[in-house]
This record gives sequence, C-alpha cells and structure tokens, in this order.
Amino acid sequence: MVENEEKYHPSSSTDQYSAIPSPPSPASSSPGGKKPGGWRSIKYILGNESFEKLASMSLIANITVYLSTKYNLSGIFLVTVVNVWSGFSNISSLAGAFVSDAYLGKFYTLLCGSIASLLGMGIMTLTAGINLFRPAYCDQESSANCPKPLGWQLGILFAGLGLLSIGAGGIRPCNIAFGADQFDTRTEKGKAQLESFFNWWYFCFTIALVVALTGVVYIQTNVSWTLGFAIPTACLGLSITIFLLGHHTYINVKPQGSVFSDILKVITAACRKRSLSLGPEQNEEHTFYDPPLTGSELKLPRTHRFRCLDKAAIITSPDELNNQGMPKDGWRLCSLQQVEQLKSLIAVLPVGVTGVGAFITMDQNNTFGVLQAMQMDRAIGPHFMFPPGWMNIVSMVALSIWIYIYEKIYIPQTRKMTGRDKRLTMRQRIRIGIVMSILSMVVSGIVERHRRNSASKQASFISPASIALLFPQFCLSGLTEAFAAVAIMEFLTMQLTESMRTVAGAIFFLCLSISSYVGSVIVNIIHALTEKTSKSPWLGGHDLNKNRLDYYYYMMAGLAALNLIYFSFFATHYVLNSNPESEQREDDHIACHSRNNSECIQMDEEKGLAIHEHK
Repeated sequence: MVENEEKYHPSSSTDQYSAIPSPPSPASSSPGGKKPGGWRSIKYILGNESFEKLASMSLIANITVYLSTKYNLSGIFLVTVVNVWSGFSNISSLAGAFVSDAYLGKFYTLLCGSIASLLGMGIMTLTAGINLFRPAYCDQESSANCPKPLGWQLGILFAGLGLLSIGAGGIRPCNIAFGADQFDTRTEKGKAQLESFFNWWYFCFTIALVVALTGVVYIQTNVSWTLGFAIPTACLGLSITIFLLGHHTYINVKPQGSVFSDILKVITAACRKRSLSLGPEQNEEHTFYDPPLTGSELKLPRTHRFRCLDKAAIITSPDELNNQGMPKDGWRLCSLQQVEQLKSLIAVLPVGVTGVGAFITMDQNNTFGVLQAMQMDRAIGPHFMFPPGWMNIVSMVALSIWIYIYEKIYIPQTRKMTGRDKRLTMRQRIRIGIVMSILSMVVSGIVERHRRNSASKQASFISPASIALLFPQFCLSGLTEAFAAVAIMEFLTMQLTESMRTVAGAIFFLCLSISSYVGSVIVNIIHALTEKTSKSPWLGGHDLNKNRLDYYYYMMAGLAALNLIYFSFFATHYVLNSNPESEQREDDHIACHSRNNSECIQMDEEKGLAIHEHK
C-alpha cells in the first residue's frame, strides 16, 4: 500500500473537519507531528475492518450449518431465517446513516456499531456454550423427527442476531465513507487514491478472512462451536482496540444534519408548490433560493432533470425569508443544493436495481450452495474433511486474486505500454460481473444435477460427488462481487456528494438487503408453486435429493440474463464513463440530460467526478 502520501486537510473548513478528538484547528498535527488523514489513517481503518469482518463473516459463513445442526432448523424456514437476518443487517444501514449524519458522526457511529456487534457475538457464544439455550441434539439424516427449538430459545438466538444486525447498521454505511473522508477527492491524486482504496478495502479484509476463517470455521465445525464463536468475539474486541488506537490520525467530518430530512423537506415543499408552473428551461420566470455554501463541500450545479422538484426552491414571496435571508419554514422553501442532492440520489437508483439483480445470485451460494456442500463427499485426502462453511472462502480467494492481478499486474503493464493507467470502466466491470453471475447459476445447476443423480444411484443422503465440484460456482460468485459489487460501491460513492457518503454506503447495503428479501420471496413462491404441481418440488424439505434445485438455479440464471439486458439497454446510461483515456462524458449520462457535452464535462469536474487520469 502506498505510504507517505499527501494528506488531505482542507484549510477552509474549520467548522466541519477535525481530528478526533476535535483539535483547535483542522490543520493541527497529530502527536507524531504529521497531519491526520491519508494512507496513515487508512491503516487503522483497514485493520479495524479486517478483524470486524473476520468476526461477522465467520458467523455468516457458517450460520446455515449452525442453525441446521444445533437448532435443528431445515428447509424453507432455515433459508428464510438466514435471508431475513441478512436483509435486516443491511437495511439497518439506513438507520445507521441517519444517526451518523444527524447526531454522532461516522467515528462514533462506527464505535457504537462495533460495541453492539461485540455484545451480539457474545450472546451467540453463549448459545453455543450453554446447552439449555438450544434444543436437544439430533442426527442430521433423521432430522425430520428432531425436536424444534422452544420460543424462548429462539428469542435468545434472535436477540444475538438482532444485536449483530444493529452493529452492522452502524458499521456498514460508515466504514467506506469514513475511509473516503481521509482523501481529498477534489484533486486528481485524491481521486486516484480513493479508487485504489475501494479495491484495497476489499482486498485486505478478504485476505484476513481467508487466512483466519479457514481456522475459525474448521474449529466451529470439527472442534467446538463455543471456541469457534469465542474467537470472533475476541477479534471484535481487537478491532475496536485498533480503531481507537488510530483516533488521533483521523479526519472527522462533523455531523451536518441528515440528508434524509432534507429529502423529506424537498418532497414536501415540491408537493406544496405543485400548482406552480416552471415555464421553459431557458426562460424561467421564478426566483430560486440558492445561497452560497459555508463549508468545504463543492456546490452542485443546477440541472434540468426531474424539474418538478425545482418547485421546492422557488421563492413565491419575500415573506418566505427572514432578516438573515434564511427560509422561515424549511418544509416550504428549500435550497437548490438540497434539490440537487435529491436529484442525484434518484439518478443512482437504476444502477442500484442492477446491483440487486447481481446480489441475488451471490446469495444463492451462501445458502443453497452450503446446503449442497453438506450433502457431498467432503473428504480431501484420507484424513481431512472439508467444512461446508469454507465454501465461501473459495469466493473470497477468487475475489482477492483478481484484485491483486488487476492492481499489481494489469494496471502496471498497461502503464508501461501506454504511459498511463488504463482501468476498466465502471460499465465494463458491472457488465462483466453480471455475466459472471449468469455463469455461476448455470454451473450451479449443472453441478447440482450431477450431485443429485449420483446420490440417487447410491440411494444415500450423502452424494459420492466430491465437494470440489462446487469450487467453480463459488469462484464465479466471487468474481461477480469483484467486478459488479466493487464497481457499484465506487459508483455510489463517487456519484453522490461528500455529505451523502454515508447514504451511498447505506444504499449499497440496502441493495444487499433488498436482494435478500427478494430472494426469500422467490424461494417461497417457487416452493409453493412446485410443491403443488410437481412430484419433486424444486425447493423445500431437509433432503436436497428429493428436490430439483438444479431447475431453480437455471431459473435464477434466466433472471440474471434479464438483469444484463436491463443494464445494457437502460441502467448503463446512468453510469459515468470512467475510462482514463476518455476525454468527455457520453451524451446520455443522466446528469447531462438537456445539456451539451462541454457543459457535462464542466459539471462533472465541479462535482469531483472528473475522469481519473493517473500519469
């Protein structure tokens, strides 16, 4: 990772930026004599992120196995519990973003979220260590007659999972945004550093997970669930310690008020003034409220997309302003900056839909892929049994290998040949990621068909097919994340303003949440339909050998293909063309509707969205 880079510290924003705890001046140095921010701060942030992800993902990777073997859950109920918990963990990011922007700031929201996760992981450790908290053990093959968990036992389990979800709500929308705050994205150097940060953020915690989860998941599955949960609990404590150790190096953007309240104000004001007529774009007859910004954030230029929202900024009477020139009622008169923030938020939603489509396919391997692994020959050699929870590590390895190749081999080689970094555009990466999601589902269906047929021939619960046959579909799932997920995260962060970075993180995880809920709805619909119309339902029940999971995978591949068509012919127009060799935006960029190309380039530069030129 790059060291000793120029540190970001805007001198014009003493009221908005500070180190933690707040010093007299944002330009003041840390105790080591260096200004806060830059890669120096990122070390602590990535260290915290790595151990936090180690703790959370060690549970996510093996939660299906834990609930199946220790709580005797199976079938649709098991998949629903996992999907609902995963979805709630992601949708809580919206609440975390609101609290961060309106009250606590990113630093303290991250800290509170980490503490909540520590408490949740502690409860999960207790459920594993105290037999009274779980139903009696039951053999896997006869689980149809196993005792089910009592209501209060499920209550304790859900309390632990709920605290983990609350913790995730504080951590997920803020970790990327807090890291991005350490760079000055108004400069070419800062934008280049930020783009690399996205990749290294994924890379660092993934490597830590691959190294650690191999041991943690193995301990959970083959040694002790209590010890296997105690280790992640300790890692969460370590992540909090690392995060606090770096407090003097951070640039902290103080809470400036929630963007969500501004959004509601703009919508309310626009509805109140819906009867007003804006007139022609080039000859508008109204005066708009457009005060100068007092902070360091760059002002958004006026656009003519979604013009109905502009009515919220129309000054209909001088009485709407007080003696200081401020609105008397913020729910009736908003600034053009507030209006443009809402417009930019609306403009990223089509790409968010594409993300939901890609993330749904990734979820399949986290649930059904692990269930496949539990009914396959897991022997690797004469003495080693491959834990089912390790299958997710295959995805992480594929993701890490690609990012390393991209950052350390592909880009340096193109720099030698062309004299500049030739990065893949966001459009290319998202499109490649969707293609990978299609291939992942097709390969999953082919492997499941082979697994089921071989199990039927042996008339056994466990198929003689090797678990290694699942590696390709998990690798493709990891590449889906490496291409599509990273690009969509970068798109959201760069498309929205600095004050909306937590919102960008919340939207990303909201897409993950929606994908979990949509996936759960699809699973239940397919189960209900095929149970009535087919002798072998596609889904449902404890034994996959009695289902046709391969048909379900093929159907998901078809939905992924529809997602590719949707992105290629519609959502792609909303994605910034970030190829470093391009010298202009495409005419169909959403921010440039009704403008000519030169104005588009100027607008993107003003927003900090200029093309990354690494020379």
